[in-house]
Amino acid sequence: MGVRGLLSFADALALLGSDPPAVAALDRALGGVLNVATGGVSDGIVRIADAQGSVLALGRGAVLGIGRHLGRADGRAARTELLHAAHTVIVVLAWFEALEERPLPVRLEDLRLTRSEQLALTGSPHAAEHGAAFTRALAAVDAPSPTPHRPFEAVTDQLRRWYEAFSARFLDFAEGLRVWSAQTEAARDQAQRVIRTELPREAIRHYESLYARLAQEAPEFGFWTTQIEHQATRTEVRRSLGGVTELLAGLTRTVRPLTDIAAALARSSEAVLTRPVLDASSGPEGIRVPALREMYLDPDFRVREVAGTSGPATESWWQDAPVRQDLTVYLAGALTSAEAAGAPLLVLGQPGAGKSVLTRVLAARLPSAGFMPVRVPLRDVSTEDDLQSQIEQAVRTATGERPSWPELIRSAGGAVPVLLLDGFDELLQTTGVHHSDFLIRVARFQQREVEQGRPIRALVTSRIAVADRARYPDGLVALRLEPFRPEQIRRWLDLWNEANADCFAARELRPLTWGAVERHLALAAQPLLLTMLALYDAADNALHRGSDNPLDETELYEELLTSFALREIDKAGPSPAAVPDDEARARAERELQRLSLVAFALHNRRRQWVSAAELDEDLTALLGRASAETSGFRTPIDAAEVTLGRFFFVQRAQSVRDGRVLATYEFLHATFGEYLVVRLALHVLTSLLTHRPSLSDARNSIDDDLAYTLLSHAPLSSRQMLRFAGAMVRGIPAAERDRLARLLISVLEQHGQRTQEPHPAYRPTRSPSSPRMRTSARHGVYGANLVLVILLLRGRVTAGALFPLWNDYGSAWHRHVLLWRSAFDEEQWTDFALSLSVRRTWTEQGRELEISLRSGALEPPEPVDMNWLYGHLRGNGGAGWSRTYWDELRHKLDVSGGTNDGVVRHAIDPVFAWLGPAVTTFLTSPGEPATSLAHDLLKLLLGAADLSPGERAALRARVLHGLGNAPSDLQDRIRRLLAERPDPPPGTGPTNDA
Repeated sequence: MGVRGLLSFADALALLGSDPPAVAALDRALGGVLNVATGGVSDGIVRIADAQGSVLALGRGAVLGIGRHLGRADGRAARTELLHAAHTVIVVLAWFEALEERPLPVRLEDLRLTRSEQLALTGSPHAAEHGAAFTRALAAVDAPSPTPHRPFEAVTDQLRRWYEAFSARFLDFAEGLRVWSAQTEAARDQAQRVIRTELPREAIRHYESLYARLAQEAPEFGFWTTQIEHQATRTEVRRSLGGVTELLAGLTRTVRPLTDIAAALARSSEAVLTRPVLDASSGPEGIRVPALREMYLDPDFRVREVAGTSGPATESWWQDAPVRQDLTVYLAGALTSAEAAGAPLLVLGQPGAGKSVLTRVLAARLPSAGFMPVRVPLRDVSTEDDLQSQIEQAVRTATGERPSWPELIRSAGGAVPVLLLDGFDELLQTTGVHHSDFLIRVARFQQREVEQGRPIRALVTSRIAVADRARYPDGLVALRLEPFRPEQIRRWLDLWNEANADCFAARELRPLTWGAVERHLALAAQPLLLTMLALYDAADNALHRGSDNPLDETELYEELLTSFALREIDKAGPSPAAVPDDEARARAERELQRLSLVAFALHNRRRQWVSAAELDEDLTALLGRASAETSGFRTPIDAAEVTLGRFFFVQRAQSVRDGRVLATYEFLHATFGEYLVVRLALHVLTSLLTHRPSLSDARNSIDDDLAYTLLSHAPLSSRQMLRFAGAMVRGIPAAERDRLARLLISVLEQHGQRTQEPHPAYRPTRSPSSPRMRTSARHGVYGANLVLVILLLRGRVTAGALFPLWNDYGSAWHRHVLLWRSAFDEEQWTDFALSLSVRRTWTEQGRELEISLRSGALEPPEPVDMNWLYGHLRGNGGAGWSRTYWDELRHKLDVSGGTNDGVVRHAIDPVFAWLGPAVTTFLTSPGEPATSLAHDLLKLLLGAADLSPGERAALRARVLHGLGNAPSDLQDRIRRLLAERPDPPPGTGPTNDA
């Protein structure tokens, strides 16, 4: 029998073997609402005292006999339904036990809704409805149930509210009876207090006691409650989900063993534990990669139900979900909970977090006495088929058999099927939005199976980044795998070193220690990337090298990528001894350039993955199908040759549609892609030094076509990219840095006249709504990237150095910034702007700007000197000046339509409305910055408390002196403002004069 979403009280009693005549007596006491004894026809009398006696007797008997009934359960599904029934019973029983302990001023025997009273209530439909509401609530118990993703305290809080509503219905019922109105007012007040307040509180106490008794008989009740772990177990690191087997084995001793196809499927799943964590050929010679049984560590996790408008793709959504370390207990609860039959569990994680491995280990660990795991790698089944067909395909791949789904269920006996659908993100990436409703289809499949009496559980894995593209069914619970904590990393290292102790000794290598990986926690916290670090160190202890001068982040990435590229070259080509070191390095460099093109494919599309088809288009557009000599790549690079899947740090997602394999690529960690983008960008720009024309006066003939093509779609201004670039640039000799900076300044000047597109087929930013990026936007992005690299090379540069042909350097900078800003979206513009610092200054030629890369925390910029803006000399002490176009400034802010301008305009609208001309009335003092009248007035009105008395007096005098250039009505308004705002009380600001 399938688990029902809402189990009636009568059904619960029947499932638990309650005496039918006794249930019928309860039905009669409730006026036939249970529809058991009378078929809906009774004498119409509701007798509370009789109902209480029946509930107490039946409920207590059911609780006492739960162990006996569970021992006879025919299969996992039947056991789960018995547990569901037992919980329904204790919810009702707890309330009546509380009622038994709390005497009311009115005798329960007198609380009866008789036929005559029913007739009297017919003229008062609301009163009649209140009477019926109580018995209906008792007949169909819709109280909250415990679930493993919520703390038990949250369940009891919800249940308390349910008891309060149930008690309110009981009170409504009692207040409609004649016996109630016959009581004194004091007696009625006391009864109301007991029913509304004390009954719900006491019912919770009885519920918790009854729940604890059930947990002694049925461990599942313990799985469904999230209890705070003891401090002593907080740092315990568990392995290979062994707790799942321990917790679930033996719960369904009466289950028939798996037979035929189900047994073959179980054998296939169990064999996984003996296989290595990854292909041993990925490591250096002699290294042993341990099996999953030895090496898989249970990850920490967060879990919560998906509801509301936000979803699990955002970091903020998870903030209220605590990190948990009891994954095996949670999974045991989720797989035995009745609610899990209605919607899948969505398991999310970053690339390399272990989502797929989790499904393999769980399939191996689920005891066959109760569960039949069916793992479906979604990358290997036809995307156009329905879920049932995909399951059947996966079973054939695992066992060689061709069973239908119903045949597979029958071979499972009483075991509950557990679908492990691995790689939902691969469907989304490779097919677009066509499968955004996949989770809903899984839930519908589960619901169909419940209706057919064969409930199933389902678990779906996906990367976090694409979770926002999915549609979620009601009741979906999301679980996010967390990075390793230090204790887990240390335990992993112990297991790794133990497995390779002989190899390390034979090769005179040191074991991999916590101190060696602690500096690289961003990588070490992800299981697969930690394995990559271990394999890298196993070659020659590179992570231990120079403990006083350890590898910095950029050096680590370079050596990691290069070492793996060399290893792949060794496996794919001649033996290492047959290849000179220089040639091997050259081959590795070509491999890294291939990877860099993949990185640019992601970067320029502004996402974390790229399809094989898109990559093929990029490579064809950039390099063609033949020689790539002219681009600096020594061998042809064709999509068919780019065997990216063999690289450890590249993940290949795929799905099958219409018999074709659709594939996408992404890096296991986004920083690999960022590093490779910066690496190739600097390589291409640096190569311009060796490709200068032979004529000395051929400045305008710099061939930067490849640089423009790659660097004109997305900025390099992320903080991580700038960190990588800064470290790489420091490795270039100072003289070469200066030469390259001067060359790139020439390129910055030259590219403004570019009219031809060197690689017109390269369009990574195209989309249905924008088939081609605007040429002006590409000029903007390219120019901004050139400036970033120039700043990296020189550290600080003036606008005059960047734009030597301009007469007004301030205007040159401003106009170029407007172009760059127009080319960026808001996020890109923010990153770019926050990466720079600007300081306004003067030279003999006039005003100037110094631009540098910002470091440290964001600080307020220097005050703007109006002398600089309007082209006056520094410290100009002449007469002030004014302009009449203040209203045009406001209008231009409005016309721009941008969020930033709109926010500023909104804030200063009152200033424009009441002090408009003061915005463009400017005041001077010899040797001091020039300011506007509006600026000084606002500073005086808003910041007087932060000024010393002397500063306030000087500022007031400056404002009053500046009124001479303002219109008369503005002068009067400002004087009134100053008169209405006296100086702040003594002691509220600085005590010393400036």
